[in-house]
Amino acid sequence: QVQLVESGGGLVQAGGSLRLTCTASGRTFGSAMGWFRQPPGKEREFLAAISWGGTSTLYADSVKGRFTISRDNAKNTVYLQMNSLKPDDTAVYYCTSAPNMALARSPNYWGQGTQVTVSS
Repeated sequence: QVQLVESGGGLVQAGGSLRLTCTASGRTFGSAMGWFRQPPGKEREFLAAISWGGTSTLYADSVKGRFTISRDNAKNTVYLQMNSLKPDDTAVYYCTSAPNMALARSPNYWGQGTQVTVSS
């Protein structure tokens, strides 16, 4: 079992930045970690993923160049640095865990989500 707890969401003006943090517990060794989001009234979408060693990353086209995923395995933590935020980035953001990068878009563990609101 893996437990994931997100933090760092909030209200920010367009053009601003936020850093989301996800703290993991349980059987996380070797796992790929990721972030998804669900805008209001829309489906959940994949944003980014990072391999256990941090050497491999994936990004959705919608956030490539603006968002950066990173992890600190010593702290069982994964981060999502979000820059140049737009009102369209408003969503509930979820941290995820998958057995490996091949399954990063279909994770088996999810956090409870944290709200990010970007005002225009």
